[in-house]
Formats: sequence, structure tokens, C-alpha cells
Amino acid sequence: MHVNEPGRTEWEGFETVTKAAAAGGVTTIIDMPLNSIPSTVTVPALELKRRYAQRNAFVDIGFWGGAVPGNRGDLAPLWGEGVFGFKCFLAPSGVDEFPPLTPQELGEDLEELAALDATMIVHAEDEGALENAPGDVGREYSSYLASRPRGAENLAIAEVIEQSRRTGARTHVLHVSSSDALRMLKSAQADGVDITAETCPHYLTLVAEDIPDGATAFKCAPPIREGANQDILWEGLLNGTLHDVVSDHSPSTIELKDLEGGDFGKARGGVSSVQLGLALVWSEARRRGVGLERVIGWMSSGPAARVGLRHKGRLEVGFDADLAVFAPEETFTVDVEELHHRNRVSPYQGKQLTGKVRRTFVRGAQVDFETPAGKLLRRGEA
Repeated sequence: MHVNEPGRTEWEGFETVTKAAAAGGVTTIIDMPLNSIPSTVTVPALELKRRYAQRNAFVDIGFWGGAVPGNRGDLAPLWGEGVFGFKCFLAPSGVDEFPPLTPQELGEDLEELAALDATMIVHAEDEGALENAPGDVGREYSSYLASRPRGAENLAIAEVIEQSRRTGARTHVLHVSSSDALRMLKSAQADGVDITAETCPHYLTLVAEDIPDGATAFKCAPPIREGANQDILWEGLLNGTLHDVVSDHSPSTIELKDLEGGDFGKARGGVSSVQLGLALVWSEARRRGVGLERVIGWMSSGPAARVGLRHKGRLEVGFDADLAVFAPEETFTVDVEELHHRNRVSPYQGKQLTGKVRRTFVRGAQVDFETPAGKLLRRGEA
């Protein structure tokens, strides 16, 4: 998830986002290296971010490092300081201070990370394919969807697979939205390539056919695709090709979302949903006849194991007593004014969901939303 503090705290901050996480039953977050200023691409930037997080943590917080052109020498020091892995983009990230890697740079960084036994998590869209896609984007959602085609995602995922195969590095593909890519991922996994993948609540619960023109609250990248595509993503979760479901909580200000203008080309992308994620995925899983145990695996035990949280994700002796009291049959209607997110804009406004978090405990203590008692986590210690 993207917390954005320091530097863009008007988008979100550690206090608001960790309260939102706790309200949604999330006990631990791992913060992305962007869109804060500075990005978490050096040890001093990591130390600065930790200072901001320490005083405002209502849940436990870990950090990703960033991999950008020119910071290969910073990867090992960041790893030594306890980041949980590294994130890169293969297309523009949307902020100038976090540029994408070229395929060659990706391969060179993966060689470095293979030696460290570190994971690279990848925003997988191909920059060239995006440049060649239709660029005339306005109020029509179909025009935005055409501007970020499945092919851009598929090409980038193919590149990640081959670079991971060549280097032996461990990779993880973020927020998969293209169902076309699942066959490639499944084949690579069967070949022994150390690659995993995740998707997000918005790809599992929203469909392109239902998005009104001008409804820029729905804008994210990769984009929300068609209903038939969504069905195949669910199949990918059920057969294990996709391993996890994570929020990718990605906020901005209401003004940047261009809600009044409704121009998908101008609006900032990103869906803020950490407070709603469990209810969203459970509501849709329940509708599809999928049990709560599978949802817990995708949203708790699976991500904890993938990241390397050795004391979280399971209810066992020796693990942190991280608990969510969840009423699986209770319904509620989403009201953005009841969210803790700093900027209360959501594509789920007015949506009825099933399953409500009543209380959340972090390491045995109930979150009271008044006293920040979360810890900062380091890889190897958490």
C-alpha cells in the first residue's frame, strides 16, 4: 500500500491509513517506496520515513525498498536495514522521482537481488506498448481501458518471467488485472521459475461494463477490466496461479481525482480500499460459493508468508496475537464519510457489503484508535 508520508501527506499519512487498516481488520501493512518524497530508494530516505511512521502507527508497519535507475548500489544497504524486498516499475509510475527500469536494468537488479536472496515486486506494464496504445482519453471509460490494454501487461509479465528464469531471482507480480497472463504465470511456475503473483479487491469486485463515463473514482492502473476477465482471475485464485489478494491502497487528493471534470486522462489513478478490502472480497467470494478459509489464506496467511513475516498470519503459539473479530453475515452500506482514509473518495460508495469487522487486535492489544501502539517491523525480526 501507498502511505505517501512524508512529502505527500495531503494524499494520505500513517495515522489515517493505519486507522483505516485497523478498521478493516488489517493488523500489518508494508509501505510502498513511492509516492512519498523522498522515495525509499536510499537508507537515509528509509530512516526518514521510519521517523514519521513511528509516532502515528495504529497497526504494525514494514517497508519496501525501491529499485530505480541508478540506485543498484543502494539495494544491499537497504536490505541490510530490514526492508522486506524491492519494488520497481516497468512503465512510468506517475511520479517523476520514481522512474521505471528498462528490461536490461531489471535484469541487472535481479542479479543483485538473487545474490541477496531478496524479492523484487513488479508493477508490470510495458512502456512501449502503452506508448503505442490509443492516447485520446477523455470522459469515456472505454477510452481509458483502450489506453492500457491487456497486451501491455502481458508483455511486461513475460519479461519478468524470463528475467527471473535467467537470474534465478525471486519475483512477485503486483496487481494482476489481465487474465491473459495467467497461463504464462502458471507455465513458469510449473517450470520452477520462482515467481508469484497477486491481484486486488477492485479487480475481483468491479467490472468495466458497470463503470459510468466520467466516474474517475474507478481509475487505476492497470485498469479494471471486463466481467469475463474477472471470472478468470477468480479461477486463477482458486487454482493457485494467483497467490494473494492485497489492497494496493493508492490514494490521492479529491482534486487530483478530477471528480467534477470526470476526465480519465487527467485524473490521478488509484483505488483506496484498505478499510473495505476484507468485506469486499468476502462479499464476492460468498456470492461465488467460496469459503471464508480461502479468503483468509489469500489476504492473511499467504501475504504474511510471501513477505517474510515470520510471526504473523497464523493463530499459533509463537505468533503475534493479531486478530480481527469479523461478523461474516452482517451487512452494511459503504459511506465514504465513515472511512478513516484522509481523502474520502471511493468507487464503492453506496455499495452493500456482507461481513463487518467489529474489533481488531495487534499483538494481543485491541486497537482503540486513540493511542498509536503499532511497531515498525524489520525483515528477519518480524
